[in-house]
Amino acid sequence: MTLELLLTAFGLALIIEGLVPALFPNKWRNYVLKVAQESPGNIRTMGIMVVLIGLIVLWL
Repeated sequence: MTLELLLTAFGLALIIEGLVPALFPNKWRNYVLKVAQESPGNIRTMGIMVVLIGLIVLWL
């Protein structure tokens, strides 16, 4: 894996992460407030699930 590929992937991740708050700021804010009220265990579970989905996508 080259540095150029890694930076490209990072840039794409930033673009995708920025789309939702840019297009739907009020819904995004409400979602963030709901997540902030969740227990640390639930937040950890959500994070692990996202990582696993990412690994499956890369594997495919």
